[in-house]
Amino acid sequence: MLRKRTMLRVSSICVWMLLSGASVAEEPAQSDAPTRQARDDAWWTGSVVAAGAGTLPQGHFLVEPYVYDAVSYGHFDGNGTSRSTPHNENFGSQTYLLYGLVDKIAVGLIPRFGYSNLRHGKDSSKIGVGDVTLQGQYRLSHFTEGKRIPIVSVVLQETLPTGKYDRLGDNPADGQGGGAYVTTLAIYSQYYFWMPNGRILRTRLNVSRSISERVSLDDESVYGTPPDFHGDAFPGGSLSWVAACEYSLTRNWVLALDLLYQHDNATRVNGEVTTSGTDVPLQYASGSSRRFGIVPAVEYNWSSRVGVIVGARWIGAGRNADATLTPVAAINLIY
Repeated sequence: MLRKRTMLRVSSICVWMLLSGASVAEEPAQSDAPTRQARDDAWWTGSVVAAGAGTLPQGHFLVEPYVYDAVSYGHFDGNGTSRSTPHNENFGSQTYLLYGLVDKIAVGLIPRFGYSNLRHGKDSSKIGVGDVTLQGQYRLSHFTEGKRIPIVSVVLQETLPTGKYDRLGDNPADGQGGGAYVTTLAIYSQYYFWMPNGRILRTRLNVSRSISERVSLDDESVYGTPPDFHGDAFPGGSLSWVAACEYSLTRNWVLALDLLYQHDNATRVNGEVTTSGTDVPLQYASGSSRRFGIVPAVEYNWSSRVGVIVGARWIGAGRNADATLTPVAAINLIY
């Protein structure tokens, strides 16, 4: 409850900053005031989690590969009891490949790959293909210095079940997908503030809602089903908030911070296990989950089109959710 209240307070502050706080930008310059940094003098890469609300100029590409190492070390169950878990590692990559179709519309895809290193049990037999996401983004508004209107975009994503998720045999670590078609609708917003020293603070707020379809399962799966199981999984929908800020320390160097909250509804599994020729019903549910995370990072930008970001995502142990620490790095290239 404390984490949820904290996230709600943070989100409220960020919403207020994004939608109503342009007074800093509107104050007339004083003769003894610090020189205001020009927007062209600020180069950006991140932040790590919150996506940008701006779209690419027509005919331009963005390529942004992320690599990470997620280490899990504990969680709370549905009764709020702490449960220790093995320190498993999940190495992965996620790459944004976007194209500016017209100035207000960007389209693209997000492929994923992964490999699991387990403390107990078999590691993944090879680097596996994860689920692929198709994305379309439409920009509703643009930022004008001195105005209160932020950049706002609506984003539609469809995740395709391209990763392996069932018939895993004796190696469940080979499961790198969810098996479901997932539709996500999101609103991205972005605003710029000039700090008292004249430097720019860029803020972002992403709000998204995802809905998953039913998944047909056979045998061992990422949903914990046993051998000779036949049935379905019904993944619960999710709601997430990500608030971020980036401070332009110099033209090249930027300090970034993401705050995130996610709530997932319960996932249900319903089917039968064949034992000695007899079908035995099997039903269970994971319970809903929630998690809160903080992601500090540092960016270095060689130009307005090339930059890198390095950080670490910490997610505290939440209800039915593992605590994880994930070092992450990415490079941003715009052509």
